[in-house]
Amino acid sequence: MKRTGFVSLILAMFAITGLNPLSPFRDVNGVLDEQYEFENEVRRQSNGVYRVQAFTNMPETRAEMVRWWFADYMQTTEHYQRWHPAAHVWMDWENKEPGAIIGASHLVHEYLGEDLHKLRIQFVDPSEVLGDFEPRVGEFIICARAGALEEPMNFTSMCHIVRDVDGGAQMRSVFWMGHVAKRNGNDTVRSVLGFLGNTWLMRKLLISERFANDLMIHAQEEMSILASFLPALYETETAQFAK
Repeated sequence: MKRTGFVSLILAMFAITGLNPLSPFRDVNGVLDEQYEFENEVRRQSNGVYRVQAFTNMPETRAEMVRWWFADYMQTTEHYQRWHPAAHVWMDWENKEPGAIIGASHLVHEYLGEDLHKLRIQFVDPSEVLGDFEPRVGEFIICARAGALEEPMNFTSMCHIVRDVDGGAQMRSVFWMGHVAKRNGNDTVRSVLGFLGNTWLMRKLLISERFANDLMIHAQEEMSILASFLPALYETETAQFAK
């Protein structure tokens, strides 16, 4: 009986925490691979994290234009609302330097599906999310930790990869929902909430497939809208500075 009870306890612990209770595993398979057939997809990893990916064709757009949009141009709520008029409500920046993006945090109110989310999106060096990689000409990669604006908790890591192609650019957007960490400023710190949030069971309970699908659809919509006006905007705005 004692042995049976011990085995039951171990099995219960695995059910709550997963095989690795703090598994940081992030499936980056194919994200940077040109030969990988990148499609719109929502898929749950074995550790409970949802990998959400969205693909956007951006005719007449170049990777440099997308970099300029994030690092130089987008400064006001009006700019942000143009990006997705139906879903983007408000924005501000924290720690933003002109022409730079790493280290800045984008503070936003936006709808994902029918629900309003207040988010803090902290841009980080892409190597933090993707590991070692070789930057390429005609490519822009932006990665971030995303979390709650009004609580010091992150719960998602993400990347947008933009590459020039014939006739425009293509964007691969990838989100890993379920990387939970308490933050102190721009630093992540250990906490009980971080431990519990990274267990398989909590990821399973708190991140629904509907929420993941809402995020995928939102990414498709906002990047398609951006591509519809960015080339003309970039030409107009940069021409003014060239004079």
